[in-house]
Amino acid sequence: MKEAKTGKTVPEEVVKMIFSNISSIYQFHAEFFLPELQKRMEDWHHNPRIGDVIQKLAPFLKMYGEYVKNFDKAVELITAWSEKSPPFQELIADIQKRKVCANLTLQHHMLEPVQRIPRYELLLKDYVRKLPPQSPDRGDAEKALEMIFMVAKHSNAAIAEMERLQNLWVVYQRLGLEDDIVDPSNELIKEGPIQKISTRNNSTSEKYLFLFNNMLLYCVPKVIQVGAEFQVHLRMDVGGMKVRELKDAEFPHTFLVSGKQRTLELQAFQDAIDRKEKRSETFKTAAEDTQTVLSHPQAEELGRRAPQWVRDNLVTMCMRCREPFNAITRRRHHCRACGYVVCARCSDYKAELQYDGNRPNRVCQECFIFLTGHTVLEDREGKHRGILEVRAAEVSSRSLLCSSLQLLDKNGKGGTRGWFVIPQDDPLVLYIYAAPQVRPGSNVPHGDILLCPRDIPGHPGTS
Repeated sequence: MKEAKTGKTVPEEVVKMIFSNISSIYQFHAEFFLPELQKRMEDWHHNPRIGDVIQKLAPFLKMYGEYVKNFDKAVELITAWSEKSPPFQELIADIQKRKVCANLTLQHHMLEPVQRIPRYELLLKDYVRKLPPQSPDRGDAEKALEMIFMVAKHSNAAIAEMERLQNLWVVYQRLGLEDDIVDPSNELIKEGPIQKISTRNNSTSEKYLFLFNNMLLYCVPKVIQVGAEFQVHLRMDVGGMKVRELKDAEFPHTFLVSGKQRTLELQAFQDAIDRKEKRSETFKTAAEDTQTVLSHPQAEELGRRAPQWVRDNLVTMCMRCREPFNAITRRRHHCRACGYVVCARCSDYKAELQYDGNRPNRVCQECFIFLTGHTVLEDREGKHRGILEVRAAEVSSRSLLCSSLQLLDKNGKGGTRGWFVIPQDDPLVLYIYAAPQVRPGSNVPHGDILLCPRDIPGHPGTS
């Protein structure tokens, strides 16, 4: 410290950062703890007890926690200053040559206070074990041991908290230190790369997820990693988040994460599935630990939670009017309430959705009726519909069973796909329509093809 005050070797504040509160620890032992123990040892024949002394002074031993938390940083400072300051390195070498150092390094001596509390605990355990059952010090010694144990626990907790904050700060730096994300009370649970499945072009792109105790961050790795390593594209609150594993032949190992603001269809990397230690699989496991199940929006959730979007490539015709899509006059759109793939005419409605801040969004006719309670005029409902199209929709809506099937030829090979309907009023007749409703093997939730909000009991449009 004398060298530091001269300002020639190392700044005084650096020395204080290296040695933390060691002067207070030394003062406590020199002026209180050691004199009290020495006084009791001198009077041992008349009062063979030390438990009461340790009980009285044990709470002050918690000051070791501050020193322990700072130890790793102190060692890093010594190494850094030894490399960049030759005078500092010479000073340390000179101190270590002194007889009092016993040829040990400065770092070795600095480690002694870190080991002091565990040594106290071991020494007191041995003392209690060897005390006679009738010893007057047994009760106090056992209480003192319990207090020392709590002090050791406090030091360990301080180390764990220090490491947590350091790791959390590193994560925040990788995310760009955004103000609405940085919070020292957060806890990082899992992180890892993931594949995002696009509902538009049926492709995948690499993303990165950070799962905290209160939020899920959906991020994109930056091409030029100057400063932040990732760019946060979406923040989803963990509260109310639902997770479900999907069975998809085209995209194996997929799962759905649904929050109030957005629904994501994700795929874990293959090597993460084969090797459990990979981080994307650990995220998938952590997400499933929420023990929640995702289903297609039910009546009570419609408009309140972001839906699962049906992929564009899985359907060949509008999921409401059953008219085939084409690239020019009949393009695909998604209903923001139920997630169905519908044509422009069937989604020519606007409804306020709670999960999107009650802003008007494109919705299909059925969801519009359910969410607003308004009826649709008959001339608008049947506008520009062909005879066969209307018939297909009407028959499917009052069917015993309907589904997309594929006709096989005599050799058992696949042929024409069709939309098959068994109507309720004529169950012995099988209707076959030229265009399929949904491609075979698609991942559309079972039973969702025919389920419309107006079919739900209690809906305003239900008689």
